[in-house]
Amino acid sequence: MTNQVALNRTYAGPDRDHRQDARTRVLVAIASYGRGNDRYLAQLLDEYRTMPFDVDIVVLSNIDKDLGPGVEMRVGLPSKNPWSLPFAHKTLFAERADKYDLFVYSEDDILITEAHLRAFLDVTADLDDDELAGFLRIEKRPDGRVSFPDVHWHFHWEPQSLMSRGEHLLARFTNEHAACYVLTREQLAKAISSGGFLVEPHAERYDLLCTAATDPYTQCGFTKLIPISRLGDFTVHHLSNKYAGRMGVDEPEMRRQIAALRQMAGSEDRAAQLFETETRLRTRLRRAAFSKDHYEPPSSEVMVLIPDSARTILSIGCGWGATEMALAGKGLQVTAIPLDPVVSAMAADSGVEMIHGDFCSTRACLEGRQFDCVLYLNVLHLVPEPVGVLSLFGDVLSAGATVIIQSPNMRSIPEIWNCLRRGRLGRQGGYERTGAHPVSAGKVRRWCEGAGFVTAHTVGIAHRRAGILRHVPSSRVGMSMATDIITVARKAGGSARPVERRSVA
Repeated sequence: MTNQVALNRTYAGPDRDHRQDARTRVLVAIASYGRGNDRYLAQLLDEYRTMPFDVDIVVLSNIDKDLGPGVEMRVGLPSKNPWSLPFAHKTLFAERADKYDLFVYSEDDILITEAHLRAFLDVTADLDDDELAGFLRIEKRPDGRVSFPDVHWHFHWEPQSLMSRGEHLLARFTNEHAACYVLTREQLAKAISSGGFLVEPHAERYDLLCTAATDPYTQCGFTKLIPISRLGDFTVHHLSNKYAGRMGVDEPEMRRQIAALRQMAGSEDRAAQLFETETRLRTRLRRAAFSKDHYEPPSSEVMVLIPDSARTILSIGCGWGATEMALAGKGLQVTAIPLDPVVSAMAADSGVEMIHGDFCSTRACLEGRQFDCVLYLNVLHLVPEPVGVLSLFGDVLSAGATVIIQSPNMRSIPEIWNCLRRGRLGRQGGYERTGAHPVSAGKVRRWCEGAGFVTAHTVGIAHRRAGILRHVPSSRVGMSMATDIITVARKAGGSARPVERRSVA
């Protein structure tokens, strides 16, 4: 059953009756802590004032602000934590749930326009009751280039979620935070009745600030879907541009991913994600710690360990493929088993051969082929049976071939200290509970032995922010201080090739 949006007749086309628009009541709640974003807040207010709807604006803040006529101020925090401010909008919405047709929440630097609201209502008319059209943020660099800050780390499109609703093609993106959302009156009623909307400030999958904007999806029974067939109508400008050039992907990469999704929409064969890349581990600084980064930068530490004699490379668990593209650019024949066909689109366009499917089906596709080097870059600690995966691809190794395994070092001094500070040492749990195996150099060595490999050597990599250690050659970083480890192995009983260090220049 689809939502019956009584207002959609108002937005039938360019000849709509603006008198009907004026009867469309919209409540806007904007969270604005301090004065740092006041210049962006003023831009938001100007935008809402120009809309033809009957718009009421409430600004939630920890301090009083003179914002001009037509703006209601609510001053106060839901709890002692300053990051709890965004939760104040929930009681406001509940108090006025039957007085408005549309409810808009955002932080004070998210620009939502009339076009966004019209597009939301248009798409919502075709959605099921438990589906909610959502937004992605964009930012702009000084040179005008557009980037998508929400597309980073382990967040990705879910190919299996592709669906058509009316004339719209939609998909789920795993990062549900966009610092804003929109609900119809009916959707707000459903959220409130779920019991997950009117809750105390809390942090779950996201931190406290982000959770207030994601509870409709994570706690109230809605699935956030992005209408990729009209993505421009569902991207909102993050006016502060605070992550541009530092986090996220640029517009050309997003276009590649959307094109890959569109291509998959016309096929019945939609490859699922190779393995679950998001853990349930927490560290002091972040949730989902040690998850697979889909957008890893090229790893010079890995490339230098590939013997110069190697000509054919197999990468298992390839993300967007920066390392794989760098190797292909040096003239090597690179084949990859990617996380999914969407995130790997750029590498596929750059000459990396892609084999899609699960571990067993991709192994079958490699029957009879041999590779001089097999890469497992931040993969094995995330699969249920690391020894099984190593064994499955053992027969594709040519004589004297090299296996290179990169993993986080969960037994490093920095990580042990982190666990001690959180009181979690020894209490994280096993794979079934956390979605990750506890990894150390010794654990990787035992995995290799279980799969019939012998370890040639292991090097430690210091975190890029580790002060003076970041300038120390990897071969000199002790395991106790290394945040990442790279293990080089070969088949037991095989004749090892000389490990000549490949230039990464």
